[in-house]
Amino acid sequence: MDVMTADSSALVLVDYQAKLMPAIHQAEAVAARAVLLAKAARLLGAPVIGTQQNPAGLGANLNVISAECHRVLAKTHFDACADGLVEALDELGQGRGDVVVAGCEAHVCMMQTALGLMREGKRVWVVENASGSRRPADHAAAMRRLAAAGATIVTHEMVVFEWLHDCQHPKFREALTLIKAAD
Repeated sequence: MDVMTADSSALVLVDYQAKLMPAIHQAEAVAARAVLLAKAARLLGAPVIGTQQNPAGLGANLNVISAECHRVLAKTHFDACADGLVEALDELGQGRGDVVVAGCEAHVCMMQTALGLMREGKRVWVVENASGSRRPADHAAAMRRLAAAGATIVTHEMVVFEWLHDCQHPKFREALTLIKAAD
C-alpha cells in the first residue's frame, strides 16, 4: 500500500508561468491549489521545487508560486528530469522518494516530468486539481495516461491530509486553516 508522508515527499510545481497561465482552463483555481500545496509542504517540512520552461521566452513563474519554492529550476526540455530535476531532488537527501507533482500544461511538461520521475524510480503522486491545460480534454487525457503509467492521481486535499496523517498532528490547525481559506 502506498502511503506518502511529508518526511518522504518533495513537491514539484511545473511551469506556472505568468505568460502561460491566462491560457490555462480555470487558471486561477489551479494556481490557488498549487500555492496551498506549497504552503502546506513548507509548513510540514516537505521541500518545494519549481520549474520554468524556457524562461527567456515564457517568463518567470507567478510570483505567488516562486515565493513558496525553495528552488526554481530553469529548463528547456519538456521533461524537467533532463535539465537537472532528479539531481535537485537527490540533493535534498535520502528519504525523498515520493514526489508530488502538479503543473501546467498537464499534458506536456507536467506529464513528461512525472513520467521522467517514474523512470528514475521515484513514486509519483499527480495532483489533478492543481494541474491545468488549455483544453479540459488534454488535461483528462494526461491524467488517464499518468494513471496507466503508474502515477497515483490525487487532489490537493488528499495530499495535505495524508501528509498530516492524524488530527493530533502539531500542525493540523495551521494546515486546516490553509485548506479552509482556499474554499
